[in-house]
Amino acid sequence: MVQWTLAYGIMEKHHVMAGLVLALVATCPALSWADFVARVVTVHEGDRLTIHHDGRSETIYLKDIDCPELNQPYGKQAKHAIAGYVGSRDVVVRGLTRDKQGRVSAEVLLHDGRNVGHELLKEGLAWWQRSASSDASLEVLEGLARAARKGLWADSNPVPPWKWKATTKASRRFSN
Repeated sequence: MVQWTLAYGIMEKHHVMAGLVLALVATCPALSWADFVARVVTVHEGDRLTIHHDGRSETIYLKDIDCPELNQPYGKQAKHAIAGYVGSRDVVVRGLTRDKQGRVSAEVLLHDGRNVGHELLKEGLAWWQRSASSDASLEVLEGLARAARKGLWADSNPVPPWKWKATTKASRRFSN
């Protein structure tokens, strides 16, 4: 009888624990087993930061967005905004991937579940990378920031970073 009671108690604890884990996954669908917590050690620019996890550091880019370069209008504002969200803090890193050029990107989530890249889009401090993302909700976030003339959308014709870089490279080529 004592063994049965002990076995039943252990089994009951196991079911409670399994229930708690399932409840966590059900209530926090943004979190998965592949997610991990990392400390942000450096904010380089609006969409690039260095994280520390598992004894090593990794520089990552925020997935699905592109922020202005530091020497571009709104570049420093984007860097300061992300530093305010994540600087020297623990974050949840989701969907870490490496592209053909070795560039690492991921979604970076605050502990309340907010996606930092999405927050930058809402503030008008980033462009949605249409070519790299199929998430149509990001188009909506960018559109709302444009309509409200937030951040870089306050300019009549903001130049996206991919065009800014191409123009800068071309002007350097012709100036030599």
